[in-house]
Amino acid sequence: MHDLSIAVAVYNEEESLPHLCAKLHDVLSKLGKSYEIVLVDDGSTDKSWAVMNEQANRYPNLKLVKFRRNYGQTAAMSAGIAESDGAVLVTLDADLQNDPADIPALLAKLDEGYDVVSGWRKNRQDAFINRKLPSMLANRLIGKLTGVQLHDYGCSLKAYRRDIIGQVRLYGEMHRFIPALCRWVGGTVTEIPVNHHARQFGTSKYGISRTLRVVLDLLTVKFLLTYSTRPIQVFGKIGLHFAAFALLLAGVVGLEALLAVCGVMSTPWWGGMLLVKRPFWVITPLMFLGFALQFIVLGLLAELTTRTYHDSQNKAIYDIREVARSPEFA
Repeated sequence: MHDLSIAVAVYNEEESLPHLCAKLHDVLSKLGKSYEIVLVDDGSTDKSWAVMNEQANRYPNLKLVKFRRNYGQTAAMSAGIAESDGAVLVTLDADLQNDPADIPALLAKLDEGYDVVSGWRKNRQDAFINRKLPSMLANRLIGKLTGVQLHDYGCSLKAYRRDIIGQVRLYGEMHRFIPALCRWVGGTVTEIPVNHHARQFGTSKYGISRTLRVVLDLLTVKFLLTYSTRPIQVFGKIGLHFAAFALLLAGVVGLEALLAVCGVMSTPWWGGMLLVKRPFWVITPLMFLGFALQFIVLGLLAELTTRTYHDSQNKAIYDIREVARSPEFA
């Protein structure tokens, strides 16, 4: 087992990889810790895999993972977590916008007792309208819904203790919510400012097109953080509100009918026909009672699904074609 693992998701980064590997080894070799670098090829269509193998022959302690196809950044990060064994895991992007020189600062912050240290690209080198502004709005929304306030959820440069990150199950676009999920399992989370460089090669591979999926996954995360082990609470509450409204309407109609039968009320105080003689007021309580039963049953089904989910979390969200290592991997 290594002291430190570095996990990097790679997608069509053939030009960046030699520079990234050189910078990583320059930084890591000075830490006095045993380390490994896990590069996960997320179905690249360029020469990334060939370049990764070249780097493995040049540098020690490189582990290479190749997917059968493109599964997305979350799957690549999940594989990096699963295929590494370091007591501490650091993640970063392969595009050189994250600076490996910030890794010692992340580790130093972990040594203060935190379980997760997230990078904050305080001086982010991206376009304001289509990158920085959406990110600012998303960070505020994520912080409000999850209760974990960070300036930069989207920064891939983060450090985790293995015992915490190992408890987090990733799917969809949930890699950006890892700090909140780590807090959910009992971890302590903080952030520090880190460097951010303009992209030197190519264009962003994981683009803004994921925004809608991210929003949907945020709703999922909110549900998981609040109701994942007790979904009957959310569906049951909705059902009970429908039931209460149905009983209220039924009570009004029933009381009016009783008063009419007893001769106390022959004509409603507002005039016109008695409610009990109007189909709408008879059908509506029954309809809302039906809604109530549906939501309660839905909650019970969600309970069963949740328990099945928690009992079957060993299936990976990716398929690995090949794994390779440096000849001197230790």
